[in-house]
Amino acid sequence: MNQVVTFGEIMLRLSPPDFLRFSQAYSFDVTYGGGESNVAVSLANYGIPCCFVSRLPDNDLGECALIELRKRGVNTEQIIRGGDRLGIYFLESGAVSRGSKVIYDRAHSAMAEIKPGMIDWKTLFKNTSWFHWTGITPAISEGAAAACLEAVKLASEMGVTISTDLNYRAKLWNYGGNREAIMTELTSYCDIILGNEEDAEKHFGIKPENLDITKQGHEINAEAFQSVCKQMMKKFPRAKKVITTLRGSISASNNTWAGVLYDGKKIYESPQYQIHPIVDRVGGGDSFMGGLIYGLLTYPGDDQKALNFAVAASCLKHTIKGDANLVTIEEVEKLMSGDASGRVAR
Repeated sequence: MNQVVTFGEIMLRLSPPDFLRFSQAYSFDVTYGGGESNVAVSLANYGIPCCFVSRLPDNDLGECALIELRKRGVNTEQIIRGGDRLGIYFLESGAVSRGSKVIYDRAHSAMAEIKPGMIDWKTLFKNTSWFHWTGITPAISEGAAAACLEAVKLASEMGVTISTDLNYRAKLWNYGGNREAIMTELTSYCDIILGNEEDAEKHFGIKPENLDITKQGHEINAEAFQSVCKQMMKKFPRAKKVITTLRGSISASNNTWAGVLYDGKKIYESPQYQIHPIVDRVGGGDSFMGGLIYGLLTYPGDDQKALNFAVAASCLKHTIKGDANLVTIEEVEKLMSGDASGRVAR
């Protein structure tokens, strides 16, 4: 099987333990993660050959990030070294009615200073069937956006399937780039588009009709999002599938989780799961994307099963600390079969 390539930034994550607030913390739990690296870890964990492309500083922290990826089976040979620092983000985990909080410290990171021409995409894509990027990468810097555009253009020319997770981040996009224009051009090359209602609205002004997501609680009507999928496909005619994740937020500790997939003719709806209590919701969307790519590659022609796998995989991710999803195919298939008992396996 030809490899899947993901492109983005892996960061050092620092979190106060045990749901403490930043002001209470005297230590931080250390993990590594980022949108595109999380997808790569998921795919490698499912046995899909996966290469993560990025730029890391040539220091101990950069090496720690590489070790984390390698031990999960991700190919890191195309990661280039350079720059002075690894991006960092601080996570304060919310609980009940107190939401989580993220503080970024990634300005002037090695990845933020990447430029077009640094990655040999032509050689890399010769053995690649799928290329994945997210809306986080072009938000980091002008150079990262240009490098991402360089990649999608060449991937398109070479017949590589291209996917994106739109991933709007309000605290990024600080370098003055025209977000809508940049994201519109990049997304126009995509075959598979994933996003939620906020992503579509913030990037392209597309939103579901007569729906305020902040007031929906857990009563999410998938039909309401069909209009978003149709509008997205009209704006991006190359897209073969548009997928929306459906998160019903009862509280920070209790969410419902589902998804819909639109192929231009039919809308597929997944089962809905209730996740309570949530252990760690960061990386939930990335685990969905990893599950979706696996599903679309493994179950060609069965979009319903691919969607169901993605939703079940990301449901299980909410039970795992850290950014990456470390569940097995067997665990996902068990949940897909209707067994959510969580009984001890022995």
